[in-house]
Amino acid sequence: MNLLKKYVLLFVMASFLPSAMAQQMTAVETAEKGVETLLATVAESKNLFLSDRDQYFSNVEGVLNTFVDFNEVAAVVMSRHAGSASDAQKQRFADILKTTLTRFYGAALVSYNDEELVFLPAGNPNADPRADTVVSMELRGADTNLKLQYQMFLNADEEWKLKNLSLVGINLGRQYNTQFTALMSQHNNDIDLVLNNWK
Repeated sequence: MNLLKKYVLLFVMASFLPSAMAQQMTAVETAEKGVETLLATVAESKNLFLSDRDQYFSNVEGVLNTFVDFNEVAAVVMSRHAGSASDAQKQRFADILKTTLTRFYGAALVSYNDEELVFLPAGNPNADPRADTVVSMELRGADTNLKLQYQMFLNADEEWKLKNLSLVGINLGRQYNTQFTALMSQHNNDIDLVLNNWK
């Protein structure tokens, strides 16, 4: 009887799998939800930018944590140097980048004032549904036209997460990689020194 119950339980669980998989968000849906939540948070918190900047950035970081994989961002920035970094160094750099990106992105969006958010059509959709996807969008307003591009990837938990960001034409992953590589040259490839001197 116990064996029969196990089979029934497995059958019931299996019957729910297709609907659960169907409910998983696409890369575009994940990016859309993330940026809309972020913009709402910025709008609600912008008065804190002058009065309590730490709290403002904390609010921004809380949203970014829901759709950005900062460990993957760190791997993108470290690029070929990631192989020589320890797990502790990679985690430390991910935490540093979380602060760096939160402050850069949060400061760039503080002037947001309910501009229209428009998602742009994909340039060349990849035939592989699991391949990295670039989601492009614009904030359009009378005084603002801010273009954003999110590079999304599918993680081990089958969730789309952001691993790179371009803001007003600035590819942050590439820019930070150039900075990381320069610091590695300056500090004789000592990753700890690079992290100590990251700004």
